[in-house]
Amino acid sequence: MRTVHRPRRYVGRHWITLMRPILRYSSARDAYVLRVVGREHGPVLRIDRRRAQGYQGIERRRHAGVA
Repeated sequence: MRTVHRPRRYVGRHWITLMRPILRYSSARDAYVLRVVGREHGPVLRIDRRRAQGYQGIERRRHAGVA
């Protein structure tokens, strides 16, 4: 078993759709990996749901002001 985890790469939903024939969804990783070799090799892709703009609401984290 691998001890160093591969980093997740965030891609647009349209890229996942285009690459669907060569990708499969891994529920253990909550990400898409290459079919056949994805368990050991290749990228780990997630749909980019992050906002392009920063959050404009009130900061509610406990240590928001601490750097």
